[in-house]
Amino acid sequence: MTETTTRRRARSGGGAARRAERGAVSFETARYIERNIPDFDVLNEEALEIIEANADTVLEEVGVNFVNNPAALQRWRDAGADVQGERVRIPRGLARKLCATAPSQFTQHARNPARNVEVGGRNLVLAPVYGPPFVRDAAGGRRYATMEDFRKFVKLGYMAKWLHHSGGTVCEPTDIAVNKRHLDMLHAHMTLSDKPYMGSVTDPQRARDSVEMSEILFGKDFVAQNTVMTSLININSPLTFDDVMMGALEVYAEAGQACIVSPFIVGGAMAPVSVAGTLTQVLAEVLAGVAYSQLVRPGAPVIFGAFVSSIDMNSGAPTFGTPEASHITYGAGQLARRLGLPYRSAGSFCGSKLPDAQAAYETANSLNMGLLSGVNFMLHSCGWLEGGLVSSFEKFVMDADQLGVLHHLAKGISVDENAQAMDAIREVGPGGHYLGCAHTQANFKTAFWKSELLDYKPFETWEDEGARDTQALASARVEKLLGSYQAPALDPGIAEALDAYVQQKKDAEPDAFM
Repeated sequence: MTETTTRRRARSGGGAARRAERGAVSFETARYIERNIPDFDVLNEEALEIIEANADTVLEEVGVNFVNNPAALQRWRDAGADVQGERVRIPRGLARKLCATAPSQFTQHARNPARNVEVGGRNLVLAPVYGPPFVRDAAGGRRYATMEDFRKFVKLGYMAKWLHHSGGTVCEPTDIAVNKRHLDMLHAHMTLSDKPYMGSVTDPQRARDSVEMSEILFGKDFVAQNTVMTSLININSPLTFDDVMMGALEVYAEAGQACIVSPFIVGGAMAPVSVAGTLTQVLAEVLAGVAYSQLVRPGAPVIFGAFVSSIDMNSGAPTFGTPEASHITYGAGQLARRLGLPYRSAGSFCGSKLPDAQAAYETANSLNMGLLSGVNFMLHSCGWLEGGLVSSFEKFVMDADQLGVLHHLAKGISVDENAQAMDAIREVGPGGHYLGCAHTQANFKTAFWKSELLDYKPFETWEDEGARDTQALASARVEKLLGSYQAPALDPGIAEALDAYVQQKKDAEPDAFM
């Protein structure tokens, strides 16, 4: 389908789109978080300088591998690196110099401009779980994810007040061919939500498909001049950049679309067991990845990523919500700020198999750690279960509710005239109460964060309503939200063009499930 055809169809559907928009239900989404609280710095100046010097030494003496990617090796040669085979040794200071062209902050545009997000600075953007092959709910238990599950998660994300971003692979729909499922996933994000979304990274061609579908949704000229996708590029730690992820990064960087360059660290397995050693490797890997994005296109938006867990030395399983992971996340935030790059880390991490007390404890630790460490883009902020193997419907709405706490913590403490409440203190005086005073009456609706899920009723009421635990309450909320979902308005011409693109791509090759 040509761009001209797409424009013509878009024009012809304008009136219908406006009528649909007038009749559509729009779900409230809070603006991305703007922090009014300080970041928590765990490293002093000496420690930061040691880690930075050691990272430069790793790049210069040990180097990094760029696997099956001759073009990347040539780019590094041309930049002045020492390339032997697939090993790239980067002279001290070169990677940091290249990183300087990456922007410190950028706007990711949504198809609804009211839901645009600012990534970087003092901002925090919250995005849902990414990548699990399994899903879980109270009724069906644990099972392989389907495309219908995927669509349900996108709908829940669209309706979640405190969630700013639709995400990417919120679960891996295993009932769709591997070579085609990215088309259905992107189509769901583009049509079932109007929040920002992520592109596909599992193959360079799938990244190109993501750019082309975005050009249909936003217009080719708009995409050429603006960031409309933020996509996840994982490094194969330790110190290895594979051709698939780097191929996707090349596509997005060339198109001016944002990438999260993120080491995938399980301490003790893919990085040293010590915090300082892991931070050294994380910084070296990020420096190499971000620098490479700038070799592809100077000024391409990119995010300093750090996905970090420790390991249970008895079972070999990753652990979450641990103090060591917190130390690394806090320290990586300091390193990102010194580089002047937006920072991605943290999430609703837990190792629990169920949305239970373990999941809640570990998730609370991880979410609060992310807020205080200065994270700008928090992937996995809701729905994560079982070490990232499972997307849980109940956990999704439980976490999405708790994200409201982060919004309120980030506000800090106001000391304006109203917040000082001196009139209230004078009015009530000794021995009184504040329930009926003028200040309380004027402020009670907005004074406190209110959960839309948790139960604060008296025991007798709770018991009469079935003595439901949090998972039962979450199941009911999932059903309520999905039952009231209405899709955001989309120009019929654009919708038709997206449908045609997906069908054309699917018809062009046979299904492949490997």
